[in-house]
Amino acid sequence: QVQLVESGGGLVQAGGSLRLSCATSGRTFRTYAMGWFRQAPGKEREFVSTINWSGGSTAYADSVKGRFTISRDNAKKTVYLQMNSLKPEDTAVYYCAASPIYYRGSDQSSEYDYWGQGTQVTVSS
Repeated sequence: QVQLVESGGGLVQAGGSLRLSCATSGRTFRTYAMGWFRQAPGKEREFVSTINWSGGSTAYADSVKGRFTISRDNAKKTVYLQMNSLKPEDTAVYYCAASPIYYRGSDQSSEYDYWGQGTQVTVSS
């Protein structure tokens, strides 16, 4: 069992930055790939970024590529999402998730077994 708790969301002006954190419980953090997804009001949940167990493999949605950076600290059992040059269309609830397919990340929500409760990110224009 893995529990995930996101933090770091908030209100920011367009062009600003936020850093999301996802702290996990349990001893098996290293055996999970991690992902970030987001859901805007009235829209389906969408993939943002993913990272494999070692941090050696990452992937991003085209909409955030070059602006967001995913990273993880296995000693702290935490995954991060650094978000720069934020746009109003980045406004959403951001969720972190854990996938047992540890050797690679995934952009498919169905491949994630555990989810956090989400943290709200609001970007004003």
